[in-house]
Amino acid sequence: MTRSAEAALLVTAGVVAAFGTALVGFTRGVGLDAQVALTFLVFVGAFGSVHLALRRWAPSANPYVFPLAAFLTAIGLTEVYRLDPNLGSIQRWSLLIAGVVASGVIFLLRGDGVVILRRYRYLFLAAGVALLMLPLLPSTWALHGIEANGSRLWVGIDLPGSRSLSFQPGEIAKLCLAIFLASYLADYHLAMGTTRRRIGRLDVPPLRQFGPILLAAGAAFAVLVYQRDLGASLLLFALFVGAIYLATGKLAYIAFGGVLVFVGGLVSYQAFSHVQRRVAAWLDPFADFSDTGYQVAQGLFALGSGSLTGSGIGQGRPDLIPAAATDFIFAAVAEEMGLAGAIAVIAAFALLVAAGFGIALHTRDLFRKFLAACLTLVLAVQALLILAGVLRLFPITGITLPFMSYGGTSLVANMVLLALLARISHGARS
Repeated sequence: MTRSAEAALLVTAGVVAAFGTALVGFTRGVGLDAQVALTFLVFVGAFGSVHLALRRWAPSANPYVFPLAAFLTAIGLTEVYRLDPNLGSIQRWSLLIAGVVASGVIFLLRGDGVVILRRYRYLFLAAGVALLMLPLLPSTWALHGIEANGSRLWVGIDLPGSRSLSFQPGEIAKLCLAIFLASYLADYHLAMGTTRRRIGRLDVPPLRQFGPILLAAGAAFAVLVYQRDLGASLLLFALFVGAIYLATGKLAYIAFGGVLVFVGGLVSYQAFSHVQRRVAAWLDPFADFSDTGYQVAQGLFALGSGSLTGSGIGQGRPDLIPAAATDFIFAAVAEEMGLAGAIAVIAAFALLVAAGFGIALHTRDLFRKFLAACLTLVLAVQALLILAGVLRLFPITGITLPFMSYGGTSLVANMVLLALLARISHGARS
């Protein structure tokens, strides 16, 4: 696909977002207003800036990743605006910021590409752990942690005039840790995959090579468990285990990781009351419909009432779902856009993940290969966890659905993730 075709798809996604905004206006009796044009202009401005940056500094980049992300963003922005126009406006400006930041990343990497990141792996590790620790700051400070829904994963900044700004540092930390992992595995993957030390009848992997990864993972998990942010803990654990498997090809790491997840889940269930509530809601949401299972049950009602084509934008009741704009945005889409819209969203995520792993497969340089794989793994696991939670295949984890859920930090982080993937694909093709 050419860059011109990519531009046409990006503009089409902007039209979809503007059309969705217009439908919301019609259902509220407002009709066509400035919000429709503003949505289109912001959308085209955000993705258009990235497109121009790719044309100028990465013309051989994969042309599929940003159109797929633009489609998901258009659907998510429409539904967020339908649920709460104020949140939709904030999300719109967050998208513009994300586009500018992603364009800046492409500009900064215009020379040697992502290879320069390899030199600073321990700096990225330190930055990732420091970002994860930010929510632990005292609530009395100007820069302080915020506790929500039993987890302490947000950071607030007090601004003049009794105003405040909040962000989720874990979204940026996942990129830092992915860069560290890719750089480390590029240097030591052979030793980790072939060297063994025998203790009795057991083959033990080399501690010399695994030591830094275990320390990094332990530090990250300890901070997240202390914050009771178990969704992000599971995401990072899947990143570490998946990356080691991709580097070594040993299924034993996947099996061992599964055992640790099971044991950790049991310990978390015994230690944290909000984990017990989520598990109870997952197993039987109707046992305590008015309290513990209310969110999950309303999500199931939304999924069931969507039918094939949905109730229509603005015609359903996704507002009955608590945290519909964040945790349950997929249920809101399924209700108002039906099975067709839900399948389109899942297909777009599947294609985006396939494109990411395709970039990794076609890259010869080991660091860029592992970085593309780690970034794609983060995107895939995050989408899988939240989709599985909404569909009641897994307990709710409280993380955001990439490109769709309300949240400026998540949008910026995932746009940067795509910018890194695009720059890697440009280096591979050129």
